[in-house]
Amino acid sequence: MAKMVIKMPEDFLIKLSKLGSKTDLIITKVLEEGSKVLESEVRSNLQIVIGKKTKLPSKSTGELLASLGTSSVRQDKNGNFNIKVGFDEDRPDGKSNAMIANILEYGKSDQQAKPFLKPALRKSKQAVMDTMVRTLDEEVNKL
Repeated sequence: MAKMVIKMPEDFLIKLSKLGSKTDLIITKVLEEGSKVLESEVRSNLQIVIGKKTKLPSKSTGELLASLGTSSVRQDKNGNFNIKVGFDEDRPDGKSNAMIANILEYGKSDQQAKPFLKPALRKSKQAVMDTMVRTLDEEVNKL
């Protein structure tokens, strides 16, 4: 699964520390809103590349696209909040959706790479940050 690290600027961290008991709820909402933007971009890019430029007719079943989703927000042992946009692992044919996505992203010896994840991360990074900033400001203003 690809990983994207976004570090919050100091002014965000200062605002967050002032929020007291609602900090966890606000952080969760901010991360969820940002992940919606990223998931939408990844989904759009994935739809574009699935079944395109193949040597043989496409055998796409839609399972990979259907398995794309966002995890719940979790706090790690260091106190950092994390949310992941990625693929569910269960697949009826025994293969991993993450493996299929990896092959699609990077290719293999007999299959051309069709990057969809890295371009989505690059393209949506600013939009994700803007959404998270806006959501944080809205939540802080509600207090």
